[in-house]
Amino acid sequence: MSGVNTQTCDVIVIGAGPTGENVADRTAAAGLDTIIVESELVGGECSYWACQPSKALLRPALLYGEAVRFPGVGAAVTGPLDTRAVLEHRDRMASDWNDHGQVEWVDKAGISLLRGHGRLDGVRQVTVQTPEGDTVRLRARHAVAICTGSRAALPPLPGLDALRPWTSREATSASEVPGRLAIVGAGVVATEMATAWRALGSQVTLIARGARLLDRMEPFAADLVADRLRAAGVDLRFGRTIATAERAGGPEDSIHLTLDDGARIVADELLFATGRAPRTADIGLDTVGLDAGTWLATDDTYTVTAVDGEWLYAAGDVNHRALLTHQGKYQARIAGAVIADRARGHTLETGPFGRHSGTADLVAVPQVVFTEPEVAAVGLTAAEAARQGRAVDIVDYDLGRVAGAVQYDPDYRGRARVLVDPERGVLVGATFAGGGVAELLHSATIAITGEVPLDRLWHAVPAYPTISEIWLRLLETYRDQQHSQVQAAGDSAS
Repeated sequence: MSGVNTQTCDVIVIGAGPTGENVADRTAAAGLDTIIVESELVGGECSYWACQPSKALLRPALLYGEAVRFPGVGAAVTGPLDTRAVLEHRDRMASDWNDHGQVEWVDKAGISLLRGHGRLDGVRQVTVQTPEGDTVRLRARHAVAICTGSRAALPPLPGLDALRPWTSREATSASEVPGRLAIVGAGVVATEMATAWRALGSQVTLIARGARLLDRMEPFAADLVADRLRAAGVDLRFGRTIATAERAGGPEDSIHLTLDDGARIVADELLFATGRAPRTADIGLDTVGLDAGTWLATDDTYTVTAVDGEWLYAAGDVNHRALLTHQGKYQARIAGAVIADRARGHTLETGPFGRHSGTADLVAVPQVVFTEPEVAAVGLTAAEAARQGRAVDIVDYDLGRVAGAVQYDPDYRGRARVLVDPERGVLVGATFAGGGVAELLHSATIAITGEVPLDRLWHAVPAYPTISEIWLRLLETYRDQQHSQVQAAGDSAS
C-alpha cells in the first residue's frame, strides 16, 4: 500500500554516482545526518555504463594490438579476440549491473540510502517517489546537493524512436557484437567505441560532422587516432551528416542510412555519440525558480548561484564545469567540506589542501582517451591558447625517438607537445599521443597545477629507459629553441 511519510535530516544528496557518494561521504564523516537518493544503481553511470565497462572492453583490444605487433610475440598470437570472454570480463567489471557492493559501502559510511526518484519541492525540501509507490518527503536542515549527472544527448532526427539507436549505455553494455555498427560522432565515446567494437569484430563506420576526430584535442593526436582506426578497418566519413534513417524491421531488422552526400550505409546498430545533456529535466528545479533541463551554474564552492540562501549545491557533470568522473569527485570533496563548515557556522577558510575553492576543474583538467594510440592531455591546447589571446611557446617532440617508447613498441608512433608561458617560465598545457602515455599525465598535471618553473623541472630526472624520458627531451628541445631565437636576434641586430 502506498503512503506518505516525512523525514528530516541535515543533508540530502540527489544522485548516488561517484560524485554524490563523495559529497555524502564527506558530510556523513563530519557528523551530519545524510540521506542519499538514487533512482537507478548506486555507483552511477561510471560504474555500470561508462568508465568501468568501456575500459573493460578497450583494454583487451589495446593489449591485442600491442601483442600482434611486437617481435617474438606476434607470431604466438593466433586467432581473433575471444569475444565471449571479453564480454564476460566487461560484465564482471560492471558488477553484472548489481549494486550490492556499493550499497554495502554506503551503509558502512553511515549514509542513509533512499531508493526512488527525487525532486526538489521548495527550499531544502525533496519529494521522493519510491519503487513501491510510496511518497517520502525529505526536509534538510542545512543543504541539498544535486549530483544527477548527465545523459546522452540525441539529435532531433525524425523517427528516432523507431530506429532504437544505441547511446553510450547500450554501447558499453551490449551482450552481442553487432556485425555492422554505424557511429555518429567524433569525440571520446565515438572513438573509444569504434576502437573496441572493431577489435571485437564489428564492421564499423564512423560518421563525423566535422573535419576530424577529437576536436578538443591537439590535431596531431586526432590524426594519429584516425590513422590507427583506418588501419584497423574503420570507415571514417568526415564532413557528413545523416539525411534519412530508417530501421527495416522484420527478419532483417537493419538500419538504412542516407548521408547528405547521397551515400548509403546499412548497419545492424546505430550509436549516437553526439554529446551530453544535464539530467535535470524532472528534478523539480521549477520549485526553486530554476528552469527544468538546464545545467546548474555554481561558484567555486559548488553552491548554485541562482538560488539564494547558500543551501543548494550542484557537483559533477550537472554543473557543466568538467564532465569527467575524477573532476566530479574532486568537486564533491570541496562541496562536502563547504556544507560541513557552513553547518557548523564556520567561515570558509582555505585549508592546506585548498578544500573550499574549486579551481582544478577550470584550469588544468586531465583527460585520457583510451583509443589506439592513447591520448592524454591537460591544460591548454595551442588552439585554446590562441582563442584566449595567450602567448605561448609550443614545444613538440617525436615520442618514437625516446628509448623507453621503443622498448614499449619497436615501431612506436607518437608525439608529445607542451605549451610554455614564456613570461612566467611554466607549463600551461601538455598533450601526449602514443602507447602507454596515460601514465605520463599526472606528472604533467602536477607541473601545470603547481606552476613548477622550468628551471626546477630540469632537476626532476626521468628514469631510463622509460617513456617519461620525454620530459628531458621536451626541455632540451625548448632550450635549443630559445638559443636559436637568441642567436637569430643577435644576427639580425648585427
